Amino acid sequence: MRILIVEDDRKTARFLKQGLEEEGHAVDLAGDGDEGSYLGHLHPYDLILLDIQLPRRNGLQLSAELRREGVETPILILTGRDSTPDIVRGLNTGADDYLTKPFDFDELLARVNALTRRRGAGGATGLLRFEDLELDRLKRQVRRGGRPIDLSPREFRLLEHFLLHPDEVVTRVQLLEKVWDMSFDPETNVVDAHVSNLRRKLEDQGAPRLIQTVRGAGYALRTGTS
Repeated sequence: MRILIVEDDRKTARFLKQGLEEEGHAVDLAGDGDEGSYLGHLHPYDLILLDIQLPRRNGLQLSAELRREGVETPILILTGRDSTPDIVRGLNTGADDYLTKPFDFDELLARVNALTRRRGAGGATGLLRFEDLELDRLKRQVRRGGRPIDLSPREFRLLEHFLLHPDEVVTRVQLLEKVWDMSFDPETNVVDAHVSNLRRKLEDQGAPRLIQTVRGAGYALRTGTS
């Protein structure tokens, strides 16, 4: 899944990002309400973790704005405020759940999974398909032609990114930024190595190639030959 964290405390943001990435999720960070608003409208996130006390515009304002403008992404509010009026105020802005700080990371994960399960049950973004390839973002399962395929967390995120952008040319720079959270390094071959491993698993038993090389540009998930 792709998750947006809107949190101005850098230590908390880094902790959340690391923990969620270890669970196999792609994570973007925003340090204030304006940046959170920009990213929240720009990308189709599966979940937004939103602090209330933010610079520029607070989390309650941001939650209300996103809902007013038609963004249906589940929102989990994280805050040190634990009074009943504050909880009610947060939920009334359109947030789906509320977790007070400090919190146990296992509880956070349970709430994250519950929110995304609800959305998946509604048919939103749980299942991605291309030809005979299927990726279940909630169960974290991949199948091709009904055959289960075992992928590492990084390979899963790489395939997920391709499935979110079918028939589009995706550059190595984009993959480094979105899947590895790295800036471009002309010396690294990490993208090519992972694509090669992913292809090998997807093409087992003679299945045709779906991740095509676009010479001089990058890769594209499309039918055809490479």
